[in-house]
Amino acid sequence: DEFISSPPKKTVRFGGTLTDILLKYERGETTDFELLKHQLSDPDIKDAQIINWLHEFRSAVTYLTKDFEQLVSILLKLPWLRRSQEVVEEYLGFLGNLVSAQTVHLRPCLSMIVSQFVPPRITIREDDVDISDSDDDEENLSENFDTCHRALQTVAKYVPSTLQFLMPILVEKFPFINKSERTLECYVHNLLRVTVYLPTLRLQILELIVEKLLKLDVSTPQQDIEDAEEAANNCDSEEKSTEEGLFDMEEDEERKKNKVVSTSSERMAHPLAERLDILMTILFAYIKDVCHVDGKLDINKTKDLYRDLVSVFDKLILPTHASCHVQYFIFHICSLKLGLAEAFLDHLWKKLQDPNNPSVIRQTAGSYIGSFLARAKFIPVVTVKACLDLLVNWMHKYIDNQDTGANAYCDVALHGPFYSACQAAFYTLIFRHKQLLDGNLRKGLSYLQSLNFERIVMCQLNPLKICIPSVVNLFAAITRKYQLVFCYTIIERNNRQLIPVVRNGTGGDLVQMCTNPLDSFFPFDPYILKRSKKTIDPFYQFWEELSVEDLENLKKPIRRGTSEDEDDDFLKGETPQNEGVVEIAPNSYESNTRSPVSSTGSPSGCHMQYAH
Repeated sequence: DEFISSPPKKTVRFGGTLTDILLKYERGETTDFELLKHQLSDPDIKDAQIINWLHEFRSAVTYLTKDFEQLVSILLKLPWLRRSQEVVEEYLGFLGNLVSAQTVHLRPCLSMIVSQFVPPRITIREDDVDISDSDDDEENLSENFDTCHRALQTVAKYVPSTLQFLMPILVEKFPFINKSERTLECYVHNLLRVTVYLPTLRLQILELIVEKLLKLDVSTPQQDIEDAEEAANNCDSEEKSTEEGLFDMEEDEERKKNKVVSTSSERMAHPLAERLDILMTILFAYIKDVCHVDGKLDINKTKDLYRDLVSVFDKLILPTHASCHVQYFIFHICSLKLGLAEAFLDHLWKKLQDPNNPSVIRQTAGSYIGSFLARAKFIPVVTVKACLDLLVNWMHKYIDNQDTGANAYCDVALHGPFYSACQAAFYTLIFRHKQLLDGNLRKGLSYLQSLNFERIVMCQLNPLKICIPSVVNLFAAITRKYQLVFCYTIIERNNRQLIPVVRNGTGGDLVQMCTNPLDSFFPFDPYILKRSKKTIDPFYQFWEELSVEDLENLKKPIRRGTSEDEDDDFLKGETPQNEGVVEIAPNSYESNTRSPVSSTGSPSGCHMQYAH
């Protein structure tokens, strides 16, 4: 009775059951099959129709072999995300059934899900011309992303091989860096969400994100960012002065108030810097979220993430010359726990002293040690002293081994890591000498004297000739003030030996003097991206202006082919710029990261002046 009284299930198409249609198609009868495809492709398809179809497809997944790829492709294009909750649930059920029964469709399913990691595009056409092509930032975008992650988790639960298929798709779908900020922001955010429920992919996903961030970073020299900001500020002030002449006093006051809002805006004027700023903010927030549980630092989770980030640092950051901002992810995680900062210094130290590492990697490790010790406020004096002891003792042993040998002469190619260690020690002393001497001056001086900088400075390898002049000048001033070593005799001798190279230039003869033979840079030079710098600044040691007495000490009779500007840049807490290609260690990073722009944070390789 119950069967007779229940109404038959409504169907919303012709041609019998789905199974019948598929079997007919295999026998060569395609009419119903084509009608089925047409109905599924209809942009005006109703929720009830989608649900009915999906319900039938879930029961017929065993028939959806590779022969029905085209049909599955149409099903994967169904607009399921922006439909009722019933449609979403039915679709998730269908996906689970499909991939567990027919793994041949796994890749297109994953591809469909990942393509939803960015906001949909809205294109408005007028006379066959796209007049608008923008992100559709709909209100339920966040809800749609949640559903996508549910879908991905569903697929991963049914098919263990999801992990190996997913990563190439995440790489392939990564938006180009010139895509909108919102598109990049959503995609990176969703990638990081994947690491939460598929932790085995975390390292690879972090590598992918950092690789893309590096491309943005090296495409955006610090000087270009500063120039864009200056131009934007000038433009603002010009607009302001024009407005002041156009409006009466009351309106003028109102507009001035509004103008304060716009000038203090956190947007970066440079479009690529704006993208980088947004993405670095997301990465910093991710690090904080992973490392904290209920507001408290979870040491095990933090250590695990630190290991992954150090691995990414070794693979991508260390071989990339003169990146500006991306390396701060390691600075950020180290600021969470002193033990991590010490582990990172130890890691760099091993890189520096290992003769099996390429010389360029050892030198860069030296740059990171010096810059990290100088700039990281969270590193206490006791750790600074321990690192200086390691560096200086290694340098003395190096001198012992070299001073009597055939290579006991000044040559960057032979002794690059040694000179990098010297510069790291000198740079650390410049930034930290007040703390090292604080409290007990006699004890502090005794410690600095025990380092025996005099022997290092006087040795045949002549580090003062190789290190950057701005570092040498400040080191010489500080060590003279405290009577640790008198560097000026050697500096003057080096100046006399410095032979300028004269070349023909368009404006006359060009005199070229190499002032950075190490091609070194300071990786933790000031961070200038407006939003993300809020995470860094509280832990960052800015360069403090020298006293009048210290400035007097800096006045020397002879300058080593360096300009006042270079010293001034250093004193302001910036490192002079190096105009040249971004250089990368051979075979360590894909060639398309090379960029013919001035690298940032790198002191000038050659100072040029026109001959008179």
